[in-house]
Amino acid sequence: MFGRSRLALGIGAGLTIGFLALIVIVGTTIWLVDRGNTELEQSALYRTIRIAAVELRDHLRTAESSQRGFLLTGNQIYLAPYDTAKTRARQELDDLGRMIAPDAPNRAMLPRLSESVGEKIAEMDNSIALKSAGRDADAMALLQRNRGKTLMDEINVFLYGAILIADENSTLNSAEQQRNASLLRWISAGAAVVIILVVFVVVFTVQRNAHDLKLARDEVQAINLTLEERVKTRTADLAMARERAEVLLTEVNHRVANSLQLVAVLVRMQMRSVTDTAAKDALLETQSRINAISLIHKSLYTSGDVTNVALDDYLGAMLSNMETAMKKEGHTAVLKCYLEPISLRTDASVSLGVAVQELVTNAFKYAYPADKPGEVRVRLKRLEDGKAELTVEDDGVGIAPNATHAGTGLGSKIIHTMASALQTHVEYINRTPGTAARLVLTTANA
Repeated sequence: MFGRSRLALGIGAGLTIGFLALIVIVGTTIWLVDRGNTELEQSALYRTIRIAAVELRDHLRTAESSQRGFLLTGNQIYLAPYDTAKTRARQELDDLGRMIAPDAPNRAMLPRLSESVGEKIAEMDNSIALKSAGRDADAMALLQRNRGKTLMDEINVFLYGAILIADENSTLNSAEQQRNASLLRWISAGAAVVIILVVFVVVFTVQRNAHDLKLARDEVQAINLTLEERVKTRTADLAMARERAEVLLTEVNHRVANSLQLVAVLVRMQMRSVTDTAAKDALLETQSRINAISLIHKSLYTSGDVTNVALDDYLGAMLSNMETAMKKEGHTAVLKCYLEPISLRTDASVSLGVAVQELVTNAFKYAYPADKPGEVRVRLKRLEDGKAELTVEDDGVGIAPNATHAGTGLGSKIIHTMASALQTHVEYINRTPGTAARLVLTTANA
């Protein structure tokens, strides 16, 4: 009785600590993702401001070079690049006015910059007009006044200041992003250590209970065989102890599945209170990943085998839930499954389930344009030499060359990590039309 109580207490404490560590990881990840998105947006804005300042300066220089080329040669070929550079300079000036924040230190200089750019363009227009009218002397006299150089120097001072401020802010944002990444790594490492310790405690408790059970069996064998009634009583006690140990092991998987479902519910509640679309999508993806792992433990406590998972049952249930969730989100694709009965180790099944969940989610989200129906097909078939092949394919838009990730890129990193855990890799195949993702893995029967 004492040993069973100790086992239950150890498992309960371990699950509680693991649950708290998982909450810390999820909460911290959401917070850091939100901060990271803000810093990325600010960095992008500063880069855009810098580019606009550099482009404005370059277009004014190009216009000035074309003006002087026309004044010196009278060749009309200089006027086309002059007009283009002048138009683009005005566009870049308008962009700077929209992008520089009202509280920025260089905001007060914008009116004077606009005035200087306007005077510079007007001065160049006047000289070109004089040259076009045949008044070469007047045009050169206007040029030699050096008013244009004075204006250009003033413009360069403001633009250099804008570039310098943008560079400083970009550097600060980059440093902040690095601090966020470092903080996330430390928290993840700490949580991983806690989870490993929890697993160690649970395993140690189970092994110790198994050791006690073995000692009890040895004691029964040492009892005098002539004491038939005592042997029967002891055997019955041992059978009951074994049955209770199996029940406890089933209860462990049941509690893990329930705890993961509770985490998924908490994530869903958090998602409802978040207004940011990116954060909401991240929480939704996190919920799907937690559900995929939860189904593994549900499969373990509903079957008689705790070492292997029937992939056709597990993936079938997971994909059915995913299709229902995707329909609720408004996706119109239809999910079709062709799954052969194949078994896989429990730990490998977790990695495969998470990878399939990410691949199918990507197909639903990005394979077909909005409101365009289509199919997403998942195939699992047995190969030779104890291998199996899993493919996720669609008939959608396909993968464009050098295409960037439509989302944060976290899904692709998860797929790569899960494939590495399975000692394989994901092969992406361009079809006509559509895309197929293929994994070849070693099955439990190999």
